[in-house]
Amino acid sequence: MTQHAFQTEVTQLLHLMIHSLYSERDIFLRELISNASDACDKLRFLSLTKPELSAGDSDLRIEVSADPEAKTLTLTDNGVGLTEAEAVEHLGTIAKSGTKAFFQKLSGDQVKDSNLIGQFGVGFYSSFMVADKVVVESRAATASSDAGVRWESTGDGSFATETISRAQRGTTITLHLKDDAKDFAQTWRLRELIKKYSDYVTYPVKLPKYVSDEDAKKGVKAELEQVNVGQPLWTRAKDEIADEQYQEFYKSACKMWDEPATRLHFTVEGTMSFTALLFVPGQRPMDLFDRDRKGLHLYVRRVFVMDDCKDLLPEYLRFMRGIVDSDDLPLNVSREILQQQDTVTKLRKQLVKRILDHLLKLASSNDEKDQQAFAAIDKNFGPILREGLVIDQDNKDRLARVARYRSTWTVGTPAPSEGDEAGGEAGGEKAEKRGETTGLEDYVRRMPAGQEKIYFSLASTLEAAKSSPHLEAFAKKGYEVLFFADPVDEWVVSHLTEFDKKPLANVAGASSDLTSEDDKKELAEKTKTYEGFLGYCKTALGDDVKEVRLTNRLTDSPCVLVDEDSGMNPQMEEMMRRMGQPVPPRQRTLELNAAHPLVERLQALHGTDATNAKLSGYVAVLRDQALLAEGGKLDDAAGFAKRVQDLLSSAIGGPAVQAAKG
Repeated sequence: MTQHAFQTEVTQLLHLMIHSLYSERDIFLRELISNASDACDKLRFLSLTKPELSAGDSDLRIEVSADPEAKTLTLTDNGVGLTEAEAVEHLGTIAKSGTKAFFQKLSGDQVKDSNLIGQFGVGFYSSFMVADKVVVESRAATASSDAGVRWESTGDGSFATETISRAQRGTTITLHLKDDAKDFAQTWRLRELIKKYSDYVTYPVKLPKYVSDEDAKKGVKAELEQVNVGQPLWTRAKDEIADEQYQEFYKSACKMWDEPATRLHFTVEGTMSFTALLFVPGQRPMDLFDRDRKGLHLYVRRVFVMDDCKDLLPEYLRFMRGIVDSDDLPLNVSREILQQQDTVTKLRKQLVKRILDHLLKLASSNDEKDQQAFAAIDKNFGPILREGLVIDQDNKDRLARVARYRSTWTVGTPAPSEGDEAGGEAGGEKAEKRGETTGLEDYVRRMPAGQEKIYFSLASTLEAAKSSPHLEAFAKKGYEVLFFADPVDEWVVSHLTEFDKKPLANVAGASSDLTSEDDKKELAEKTKTYEGFLGYCKTALGDDVKEVRLTNRLTDSPCVLVDEDSGMNPQMEEMMRRMGQPVPPRQRTLELNAAHPLVERLQALHGTDATNAKLSGYVAVLRDQALLAEGGKLDDAAGFAKRVQDLLSSAIGGPAVQAAKG
């Protein structure tokens, strides 16, 4: 045999390969099967112009077998094979890839169809993670039977080659397994790894069938059976795949139990090439908020790489399930190398764009099935999708159009404007069919003449948003108000400040001036009448309010608390408290409805007895109930309860709480 030295500092490189480059050493079988698949691909292409190369054995395949007693694992293919010179060149140099060189020679449709997968050039050396000796016997398809080659090495910095006779075209690799890797000589273990990593390799991967000990004693030899599926579902034309097959794939490959709400199956070709088969679950996955959740399955030319590739999608699409099969990525050897790939960034952008466009298509579809699918997606994942409005500025416009909210229109009151074709009862029916939600595009379309802003009510719950006194002024004007009632909306509104060049405005803001000039004059006249009472209220409430004034924006409620534009709302205050952050002092304006009977009676009471000791308690209750009505939290809940008890006692003719204690 002829001795050769590995090129470069091979000992150090092999040490890196074996101990650092791969995170799981069972990956070696994937690499060897991928190389064998490449060899079969090469022969298939060469045979197009030289059919004699595959004559007599055109059934391309990969065979795997093991001998537990001898602690050996053998992998054989009948692909293109190696000459001795090629064995020295390709197996004697780290990162020298014959596959890559072959791929670069191809052009046009050959590149697209070649299915060559092992372009990184180091996969073969992963064998030394599990073997202390590797023997390769091969014969090139272009060589005679007496021009075969044997290559062997223990990974110690050198290898040996010799010429051998070999009747069969192709390559056989024999691994002499280490003591701590003898489980790889078990057929059940090999079957498990082939199904995991190489299930979709184009060529049959065969293993011996199980033979009982009794039959083995009788000399019964195990027949070979194909283990891998072969052609994966996602490589087939969509019109050839039934819905039931998609659903079965979703449940088996994605490990899901429900029915998917919708799916995307597409192929991208051009500057980058990949196929994706993605699903939106019909129900929320249990790991939706798990930091160790699973991502998409990543394949490279149908060879499994990893099942939790979170780099392919942003956090706000973490509910997606499915696979991505790339033609451009190498068979990467670690997650760190994957993260450094520029191709992954481009792939991610394409996936996000396709997913959001698909959701927009469902949202705008008139098909009842599409409407039901989008309603389910919005119900389960709407708040999660809205996270993207903050963290994904590149797709902010798409996400703003996907986002859906309930509003005063979707619940039926009030209609956007009288006579509007989208309003009234017809509008309510349409909203109900769409899951009682609306998008910003539809909101803008329904805006009546004169409305310049998109109004929303921010609250901790939907019921609190719907019952907010702030809505009364907008109902009076016929303006639709969106309900921002999910915790994420508090975060979103600080970033989504406008849509379609129309600013978003909180109905609780004091700057939302919805009154006409005539209304302002009437209010100014009433303010003169109430001036003494308003001053008394401000004195009674002290620093709890910035100002007390009249308003004619309310219709049913006696009062409301309003913020300046830059004021912090109650939801933000509560969030800061839960995070242990100091809440800055805030003074809000208390607006009183001069037309409300309660306010009129309190003003009259002040007019007849300005020193009434109970009046300050009544005013405090007014302020507190205004805070509660908007979903706020009282600083002195016990004081409020005591004042309400006094009111109840007075109403039923009993003694006040303080008097009772005395």
